[in-house]
Amino acid sequence: MFRNILIPTDGSPLATIAVDAGITFAKDVGARVNILAVTEPFDLYSVDPEQLSSTRTEYEALASKHAAEMLAALARKAAAEGVECQTEQVRSHEVYRAICDQAIYKDADLIIMASHGRSGVGSLMLGSVAAKVLAHSTIPVLIYRAKK
Repeated sequence: MFRNILIPTDGSPLATIAVDAGITFAKDVGARVNILAVTEPFDLYSVDPEQLSSTRTEYEALASKHAAEMLAALARKAAAEGVECQTEQVRSHEVYRAICDQAIYKDADLIIMASHGRSGVGSLMLGSVAAKVLAHSTIPVLIYRAKK
């Protein structure tokens, strides 16, 4: 049923758990995975501490290096499980749109991703990438939530 799974990650602990679960699922169903990191470009009007303490060049180099290291480690995990894996790093101000676009570009038939489960004001203020992917994706999305 599922042969090509897109797994976006931001490198957070919950996202890493979701990647691990996605790799296990892919192994069980005989699918390959595409692990995606979306880095947000430098923004002069950011509240991100990493952007506030860096120049544009420093931030973008650090973000790219961090994503590359994270993706390499996750690709090694997939290989250790015998799961075919490709990685991709893209830059976008609209993370949800980059995920949906990559799902189409990579011909994915499933997206597996984490949701931090923010609610109330936190959800309104920060938005939810997972909710936006659910709303805009044209393929099935499996959301991995933190256990409470």
